[in-house]
Amino acid sequence: MACCEAFTKHNNIKHLLLSDFDRKMLPAYGALVMDKNSPVYRYGKRAYFILDRKGIVRWVKIQENRLDLLKPDGVLEAVEKFGK
Repeated sequence: MACCEAFTKHNNIKHLLLSDFDRKMLPAYGALVMDKNSPVYRYGKRAYFILDRKGIVRWVKIQENRLDLLKPDGVLEAVEKFGK
């Protein structure tokens, strides 16, 4: 996806970033708001996934509040543990 590629280049990120722009995988991981009464129905939740080199999901963190950001230390610790 062009937006991930541009973000990666701009921030000098060395690993692959993925996006579910079409919202095909988010429901499988519980990362899509499915409450039809919600003002953010079908919006993606803020979600973090770490996959190993074989594409196996090793770590997941889904924030219920889209405004909550994960502290970098939490992600870096998970990358150290599972990102090899």
